Amino acid sequence: MNKDGLPINKGYGLAMRLRHIEIFQAIRQAGSISGAAQLLHVSQPAVTKVLQHAEQQLGFALFLRVRGKLQATPEALELEREVDKVSESLQGVRRLAQSLRREPGHSLRIGATPALALSLLPAAVHQWTQRYPDIACELSSAHSRELVQNLLMREIDVALTLQPPDHPGLKAQALASGVLVALAPSGHWTDAQVGRPMPLQALAGAPLIGLSSADPLSARLDGYLKAVEPPPRISIAVQTYSLARAMVESGAGLAVIDPFTALGASNTRTAIRPLSPPLPISLYAVTRANEAPVHTLGALLDIFASQAQAQLDRLFAVAERR
Repeated sequence: MNKDGLPINKGYGLAMRLRHIEIFQAIRQAGSISGAAQLLHVSQPAVTKVLQHAEQQLGFALFLRVRGKLQATPEALELEREVDKVSESLQGVRRLAQSLRREPGHSLRIGATPALALSLLPAAVHQWTQRYPDIACELSSAHSRELVQNLLMREIDVALTLQPPDHPGLKAQALASGVLVALAPSGHWTDAQVGRPMPLQALAGAPLIGLSSADPLSARLDGYLKAVEPPPRISIAVQTYSLARAMVESGAGLAVIDPFTALGASNTRTAIRPLSPPLPISLYAVTRANEAPVHTLGALLDIFASQAQAQLDRLFAVAERR
């Protein structure tokens, strides 16, 4: 017996059932048995019965009544961290089940990184929906790591990213290839320099908008810039290419970004130059491996590839006009 007169169960971590967890979290949220009952749309005796059963199984009290409200015991607070993990897993199961119920081919769900969502998705999806007006389309934007999880949870059907995934359950198809470019505030380069390849050493000591270490391409870019002496001055780091572009437009410094993001920069406030030697970058369509593609996905990827290549072809023509 413990101090509360309950039998001790050393395997309490395995003793909680899903219903116990549901009641535990409802009481934590509401602060009372009656409040938990209202949240769960059940009777107060039902909540009390489940709570008592949970405490008997665990071997310790979960709540004590203090000034008319239930407060979690120290043991319950310790347990709560693991309970939250279980709840997150259950939410993932529910999302997956909801995705599996979706009628195949009824809609196509597309995810893209923020830069690609703004620069590539609008025109390509508009063209695709004109070709297939009866197919619904759902668009979302997230970072590469989130897109990988969304694919694995079947919350999207395809992801557009600049980084191939390192996961056996996913496969990547390269749609277009280009190079990273330098974007600078207007006036940083002479008119004769704009649009022409810029030696990497020209970044020596320059004020550069850096990429957060969370960005998948950050490590590649860091290795690329190691040859520059003295190194660029990085006092600002951002998590997205779109934010790096905005910082350049504000005059905060230069940025090395993908060509799709660069094309969206202001013509009057920025200028573009490819770097020499070039740092290649590819646009990938990522889908689940060993799974039949969603209806019409092949046609959509063809449109993406065509639109992406058209943007890359236009990049240097735009750069030379700036």
